[in-house]
Amino acid sequence: MSRSRWLRRFNLNTLVARTLLLTLLAVVCSQGVLTAIWYQKTKQDELAGIRDTSASMANMFASTVTFFQKLPIKYRHIVLDQIRNMGGTRFFVSFNKEELIVDPIPDTPLKLASMTSVSDVLNEKLPSIQAVSVEFSKAENLRLLKNDIFLNDLPKSWAHHTLTLGPLDPPVLVVQLKIAQGEWLYIAALLPSPYIQLDDTMLTQDQMVFLITSTTLLLLLTFLLVRAQVKPLRRLAKAANDMSMDIDQPPLIEQGATELVTATRAFNRMQTRIRKYIADREHLFSSISHDLKTPITRLRLRAELLDDDAKRDKFNLDLDELEMMVKGALQCVRDTDLHENNAYIDLNEIIRSVSEMHNQVHTLVSVTSEPIEPFIAKPLAIKRVLTNLVDNAVKYGDRAFINVEETPNWIIVTIQDKGPGIPKEKIEAVFEPYVRLATDKDGHGLGLGICRSILHGLGGDLIMRNADVGGLEVQVFIPPNLEA
Repeated sequence: MSRSRWLRRFNLNTLVARTLLLTLLAVVCSQGVLTAIWYQKTKQDELAGIRDTSASMANMFASTVTFFQKLPIKYRHIVLDQIRNMGGTRFFVSFNKEELIVDPIPDTPLKLASMTSVSDVLNEKLPSIQAVSVEFSKAENLRLLKNDIFLNDLPKSWAHHTLTLGPLDPPVLVVQLKIAQGEWLYIAALLPSPYIQLDDTMLTQDQMVFLITSTTLLLLLTFLLVRAQVKPLRRLAKAANDMSMDIDQPPLIEQGATELVTATRAFNRMQTRIRKYIADREHLFSSISHDLKTPITRLRLRAELLDDDAKRDKFNLDLDELEMMVKGALQCVRDTDLHENNAYIDLNEIIRSVSEMHNQVHTLVSVTSEPIEPFIAKPLAIKRVLTNLVDNAVKYGDRAFINVEETPNWIIVTIQDKGPGIPKEKIEAVFEPYVRLATDKDGHGLGLGICRSILHGLGGDLIMRNADVGGLEVQVFIPPNLEA
């Protein structure tokens, strides 16, 4: 597939692209609203849950503190050693001479809610405690017993099984209570599931993968559905374009959605009526031509019987004008009917052929052209247009200068002469039938109108203006039909 055709197929102005973009926008908006609502509700439940869980843990901390406070001071370390030798408990507990440094983790709503709940319960349950410090720290930064001793420095049986959890590396809740001057009770523990990580992200990686996958599947199904529905519409558009160039097209197959079937049926009926109208028009003008030839000939014979030469000449002049009008009308109808098949044409060769007719004795036509690849159009129609325009340029402008260029949408043939040009107010008038600015009698005033009608039938256009450097400039716009 060529690059230009690929760009046309994936143009953002197509119905398929617009539907996909609208679907994507709808999915993003709906997922955004639903995610925001879900996040708000989930976080409210999580905050309530972590407050209750932290309060429950704080009650166990308070019981632990009360238990150790009731023990004689000399037995406290003995009990702690026995607990550690037995594999520890759910908490790591130690008595320190000072408050240990804690490297805190970043604040999150869940972390702050947990800390507040623990502090409130401990202050309520242990009113005799002089100070309460609550914080969360990463396990690798956790200090135990002294500020220069970290978790990794202790035997694994002491605290590792209590304060670490496989590859998850959850934060550790650290509570330090000042029991007396120079005496701090240190408690470290992990929050229970599902609050181990204090995770506050809106969407997890698994949720993102699910959203992206579901959105991709939705867009893919939408693309297949819309493309299937657009095919009949694309065929209808192509048939309408082909009909503008050749009315003898086969009827379209009625398929697709009900609306498309209705439109296709209406198009087929319209094409049949237009074909019948054109056939009737051709038959009418042929009949008129045949019927008028006999009375015109009869009138010429009777005019010859007139004795008055002046009256005979005037009579013949009127008959000449009448015959010219009949021939001109028939020519207009015949020349604007594009009864030829599309074919690949070499525009460079056509222009060379048209130019040679005027360059046999003197060089009257100069051509400047970039290489134009063969394209599909109606060869005789294009040649008829260019021949007419070049003939006019040479006849009324002495010389013709032809320039050919190609743009993404058009092949533009510019024909410029050295004549006097046309008054600005009469530029559009010369396209009307029988309008002539020249004083000679060689012509009917139909050529320019026929040329424009042919180009309009091909989907192109004909534009005329007076050139800035003098003379008349005519631009022929030909659409390069890329569809065979």
